[in-house]
Amino acid sequence: MSDEKWKTAITDIGPGKIRVRGYNITDIMENLSYAEAVYLILKGERPGKAEAELMNAILVSSIDHGASPPSVLGARTVMSGGNSLNAAIAGGVLVIGDTHGGAIEQAAKIMQEWAQKDGDVVAIANDLVDWMKEHKKRMPGFGHRLHKVDPRTGKLFEIAERHGYGGRHIGLCRAIETALSEKTGRTLPINVDGAIAAVISDMGFDWRLGKGFFIISRLPGLLAHTYEEMTRERPMRTLGPPPYDYDGPEEREM
Repeated sequence: MSDEKWKTAITDIGPGKIRVRGYNITDIMENLSYAEAVYLILKGERPGKAEAELMNAILVSSIDHGASPPSVLGARTVMSGGNSLNAAIAGGVLVIGDTHGGAIEQAAKIMQEWAQKDGDVVAIANDLVDWMKEHKKRMPGFGHRLHKVDPRTGKLFEIAERHGYGGRHIGLCRAIETALSEKTGRTLPINVDGAIAAVISDMGFDWRLGKGFFIISRLPGLLAHTYEEMTRERPMRTLGPPPYDYDGPEEREM
C-alpha cells in the first residue's frame, strides 16, 4: 500500500482549525457573503466587488423556475414515493443533465473555444453560426421555451456593465445573438444560461464548472419544493405528464 498522502489545495482542517483556501472559516463567516464564499472556494481567491455582485446575481437567477422543470418533478416524485429529504433532493439533482441544466456548460465550452480564434467577435460569431447551420447543430443558451425575452439576461448584463465588466466572451455572446437572427431569420434572444456562460467565461471559470453553477443555484429551490411536497401533498400522488394515449401493440397472445 502506498504511503503517499492525498493532496488538496482547497481546505486545511485540524483540531479547532478550518481554513478554506487559507482563510479561517470564522473570518469567512463574518466577512464574506455566501456567493463570495462560493467564488473563493472555486477560484482560490476572494472576488472583487464586480465579481462578488455577478456571482450573487448568477446564483439567484436560477434559484427556481416553477414546478414543471424535470429536476423539480424528480425531487417531488422521489419524496411522494415515501423517501427521505436528502434522497428526494439527490433525485432532483440526478435529473440535471445535458438537456436540463446543461446549457451553461455547453454554451461556455463553445464560447471559450471560439473566443480564442483570431479576429473580432462579430466575424467569429458569423463563422460560428455558419458552422452550426452546416453541421445542423443548435447553439445552446439562446431562445427559451417560455420567455420571448428572458428577464434575467438583461439584469445580469446590466450588473456586468455597471462595473465596466464586459470582456471578449460577453461581446461574442451578444454577437452570436445578432448573427442567429440575421442568418436564421428567427428571434433567438440570449437566455439566462447563455448569459451566465458568457459571464463566467469572462470571470475565468472553466466551462466544465457550468453544470455546477446550475446545481448550486437550483438546490435551494429543490429543497423548497421537496419540503412543500412533504408537508402539503399526499404521498403517492399523480405527478409528471398528464394522462397519456397508448400507441403500442394491441392485445396479443403469447
